[in-house]
Amino acid sequence: MLEASNNNELPTIPGKRYFTIGEVSELCGVKSHVLRYWEQEFTQLKPVKRRGNRRYYQRHDVILIRQIRSLLYDQGYTIGGARLKLTGEEVADDNNQSQQIVRQMRTELEELLVLFKN
Repeated sequence: MLEASNNNELPTIPGKRYFTIGEVSELCGVKSHVLRYWEQEFTQLKPVKRRGNRRYYQRHDVILIRQIRSLLYDQGYTIGGARLKLTGEEVADDNNQSQQIVRQMRTELEELLVLFKN
């Protein structure tokens, strides 16, 4: 799901257990107010809250935020579409798309093979 090519410009995630909202903001290239908004929109995103309602994100939260960022900013999904994609309700559509791409590639490769044989 997470496209590595889309996140090449993002820094690697350090081997820490918890990250502050500021650190996650830098790691994911998203402002902190956007992270707080995404918490309301994506139920999967639930950072640990401690004293004074401070948020502490774990590694899986950072990976999820990068997925959300990729869906919204790189792949052009709406928030509703990204929510559906993350919950897996779009799996059938993705399979159909993948099958079409494979068929198209196969046809093109067969055409190239014919050209090379001549």
